[in-house]
Amino acid sequence: MAKKNEEKGDDNMVEEKEAKKKVTELEDLPGVGDVTAEKLRKAGYDIEKIAASSPHELDEIVEIGVETAKKTIAAARDALEMGYETADKVLERRKEIGRITTGSKELDALIGGGVETMSITECYGKFSSGKSQIGFQLCVNVQKPKEEGGLGGSVLFIDSESTFRPERIKQLAEVAGMDADTVLKNIHVARAANSDHQIILVDKADEMVKQHNIKLIVVDSLTSHFRADYIGRGALGDRQQKLNKHIHALQKLADSRNLAVYITNQVMDNPGIMFGDPTTPIGGHVLAHAATYRLYLRKGKEEKRIARLVDSPNMPEGECVFKVSPKGVGD
Repeated sequence: MAKKNEEKGDDNMVEEKEAKKKVTELEDLPGVGDVTAEKLRKAGYDIEKIAASSPHELDEIVEIGVETAKKTIAAARDALEMGYETADKVLERRKEIGRITTGSKELDALIGGGVETMSITECYGKFSSGKSQIGFQLCVNVQKPKEEGGLGGSVLFIDSESTFRPERIKQLAEVAGMDADTVLKNIHVARAANSDHQIILVDKADEMVKQHNIKLIVVDSLTSHFRADYIGRGALGDRQQKLNKHIHALQKLADSRNLAVYITNQVMDNPGIMFGDPTTPIGGHVLAHAATYRLYLRKGKEEKRIARLVDSPNMPEGECVFKVSPKGVGD
């Protein structure tokens, strides 16, 4: 009897291993037929992305039911053998991380060598503090080769405040000695009409990322539409839920495609702060926890700007001074 159970257990292990080997295409997953597979591909889903999805998210896309979605996700995870790994392997993988120079050596040093891939870098501050200008400079710099502080890639730019200016990009490209027309052609711009449209633009960005070698996503600004669409305390819960899902979608893209995400954020004056700086970023704890690097920008005299690193998993808090001039971001 014990021998039979042992043999049965061995058979089950063999079947499990074979099941893992068999899953090479979307159609191999349970609950996924030809039609469903086509829908998933159009939505930019592969086995890896399905494995990282939630059942409700998958159900929304292909309407296969939450229970079936759970089985599909479980099979995708088994095929990829997702689980724990040793820290030395994580360190090895992090060697693939790239960094985009901001144009300022001081600012680069503050954040560990430039804007990092597989991370979200957030800049918040009052108007004219340099948030958008850093975004424009990164759009140009990311197209430079690695030895010049770039990643040799293209850009997705989501504009929610009507502040994208191709004229400024052209000016920065010419200063850098780059072909302005080529630089502009490598920046794919979308104007978000509202917060729902902004969410869709990110959710459907995966295919664009693959097709156009996207190495940087800029969202300027992340919170503008959310502030306008969700008014009052009654809508705060819904706003934060959607914002949380949105920022995690950006992080998924950053992780799966090894690209950098740069977001700008609006601020408000906190009436509860009687002494000191009342400037508070929008988005609350949801955004504070999600951003990998968080920078607070302030305007100084003339072209000078002050950047303070508020949060980072590996860099100490600190400040630096940089300049924003007609030539771009520099020291």
